[in-house]
Amino acid sequence: MYLKLPPPLLMIITLGCMYLLSQFWPLWVFSFWGQQALVLVLSLSGALLGLSGVVSFARARTTVNPHKPKNTSRLVTEGIYQFSRNPMYLGLVLFLIAACLYLGAVSPCVMVFLFVGYMNHFQIEPEEDALKLKFGDEFTTYCQRVRRWC
Repeated sequence: MYLKLPPPLLMIITLGCMYLLSQFWPLWVFSFWGQQALVLVLSLSGALLGLSGVVSFARARTTVNPHKPKNTSRLVTEGIYQFSRNPMYLGLVLFLIAACLYLGAVSPCVMVFLFVGYMNHFQIEPEEDALKLKFGDEFTTYCQRVRRWC
């Protein structure tokens, strides 16, 4: 796999770009009742999703390193992986959505879509190709049963 950036680093860069957009191009600024509570709920949900993905990998005693999917010793399909093939990445997206709400402008939301597109093309597809080679029909069946994001 030829990954350019680790997903957490990519999320931090995306957050920086979101902040810059909110400061220098704040299109459709908004504020609403319960905004901060929603930010908190989305942030906590993202953290719990990511953590549950890590815990599932730890229980299966396999790697969480996205740079080396070939080192995966077992296909994890239990726990949160019954509902999403990428709960850790989904957790990052929820955190980015929370950041959009926190920043209070629509323009930073563009970065969420760019993040998802980048993750699909440069992260998830290469991971899935490696897992398909390693686990064959078992992985194909899993992909048919469980959606990529949610």
